[in-house]
Amino acid sequence: MAEQSFDLIVLGGGPGGYVAAIRAAQLGMKTALVEREHLGGICLNWGCIPTKALLRTSEINHLLHELPAFGFTPVEAKFDIDKVVKRSRAVAKQLSSGVGHLLRKNKVTVFDGSGKLAGKQTLAVEKDGKPVVTLKAPHIILATGARARQLPGMEADGKLIWSYKEAMVPPIMPKSLLVIGSGAIGIEFASFYRNMGAEVTVVEVLPRILPVEDEEISALAQKAFEKQGMKIMAGAAVKGVKKGADNVTVTIEAGGKTQDVTVDRVISAVGIVGNVENLGLEGTGVKVERTHVVIDGLCRTGEAGIYAIGDLTGAPWLAHKASHEGIICVEAIAGLHPHPMNVQNIPGCTYCRPQIASVGLTEAKAKEAGREIRVGRFPFIGNGKAIAMGEPDGLVKTIFDAKTGELLGAHMIGAEVTEMIQGYVIARTGELTEAELMETIFPHPTVSETMHESVLDAYKRVIHF
Repeated sequence: MAEQSFDLIVLGGGPGGYVAAIRAAQLGMKTALVEREHLGGICLNWGCIPTKALLRTSEINHLLHELPAFGFTPVEAKFDIDKVVKRSRAVAKQLSSGVGHLLRKNKVTVFDGSGKLAGKQTLAVEKDGKPVVTLKAPHIILATGARARQLPGMEADGKLIWSYKEAMVPPIMPKSLLVIGSGAIGIEFASFYRNMGAEVTVVEVLPRILPVEDEEISALAQKAFEKQGMKIMAGAAVKGVKKGADNVTVTIEAGGKTQDVTVDRVISAVGIVGNVENLGLEGTGVKVERTHVVIDGLCRTGEAGIYAIGDLTGAPWLAHKASHEGIICVEAIAGLHPHPMNVQNIPGCTYCRPQIASVGLTEAKAKEAGREIRVGRFPFIGNGKAIAMGEPDGLVKTIFDAKTGELLGAHMIGAEVTEMIQGYVIARTGELTEAELMETIFPHPTVSETMHESVLDAYKRVIHF
C-alpha cells in the first residue's frame, strides 16, 4: 500500500473539515482531506442546506394560500412532492460540487475513503474494506461529525419512522405525522410539513419546546405554531410505538395520563451521537465522554498531534461552530495565536415559521449567573417594514448587564431574524455596550430597526412603542 506524507491530514469533509483544510492550505501547509461519502458533510448534503430549500418551498406554499391579504385573486395551489424533493437535492448537489472545486483550487489532496489512526502520525485509508493509502502527518484533525440518536424500540426504519434523512426525501406527503423532539431539527421539520398541509403533532419530554431558547421566545413560538394548527405536547414522553401497515400508533404519557395517537409517519429528532467509532482511538490519549471527543480551547485532544472539531466534540451542533473551530485549530497549529472559541458568541438559528435566532445568555441564565440585568423588548407590530411585509408577529429581546452595559444576550422571533442576529453577534464579539448600539444608525424602513428599539427599551428610551 502506498504511503504519502503531508503537513496536515483532516479526516472528514464537512463544514468543519473542508474549511480547516482550505485554511491550512492558505497558510502554506501541504494538506490532505479524507472523506468517505460526501464533500460538505451532513450539513451540506443532508442537513442545513437541503432543509432550507424545503423550508423555502413551504414558505411559498403558505404565501400562495395568503394571496387575498396582498390583493391577489386566490388560486388553487398544488405542489408535486417529487419535484419539491428534486429541487432540494439539486441545491445540495450544486454546493457539494462547489466544495470540491474550492479544495482543488487550494491544492488540497482529497482521498475517497474511511480513515483510521494507525500509529503515531499515521492515518490508514480504506474503501469498501480494501486499503487505499497510508498517510503520514505530524498533525491530524478529526472532523467525523455526528449522527442522529436512535430511541430504543423506536429506531428509524426508513418507512414509517423517519430520521432526518427520510424526512428530507419523502416519497409521498403524509397527511399526518408526529415529531419526537422539539429542538431545531424537530421544529424545522414540523414547520415544513405543517406549512405543506400535513397535520403535525410535536412531542417534547421537557416542560417546553425549544428548550435551549429563552423561555419567553419559546412561549411565543408555541403560540404561533398552535395558531397554525400544530399540536404541541410538552412535558410528554413517548412510551412506545406500534406499527401498522401504513401508519404508526404512538403511546404518549403526559401529566400521569396515557393516550394513543395514530399518524401516517413519525420523525425522530431526539439528539446527536458523535461518530467516534472505528477511528483508532484505542491506546491513544484521546478522551471520549458521552460519545464526544474532549478538546481544549484550541481543539487539542489528550494525544499530541491529534485534534478534533465540530459535531464530534459536542454541542452546540452547528455548522458555523464547526467551521470556526476548524480555523482556530489550524491557526493554532500554524502558531498564529487565535482566540479560543467563546461559546456564548455562537448564534443559534431555527428556520421554522416564524424564524428564531439567539446569541448569548437567556434571561434565566443571566439571573442564575448572578447578573443584575436590564431587559429590552420590541414587538414587530411596532415596525413599519414588518407590517408592510405582512409579518407583524415577532419580538426582539435584549439583555444587558445593568452595571457595565455589556450585551449579555439577544433573542428574536419573527420574519428574517436569522439574518438579523449577526448584528448582535458582532456587538458581543466586539464587546460593544448599549451606548454604541444606541448610537448606531439603523436604516429605515427595515425590520432591523426592531433591534435598535429593543436596546433603547432596555434603557427606557424606546421611541416607537
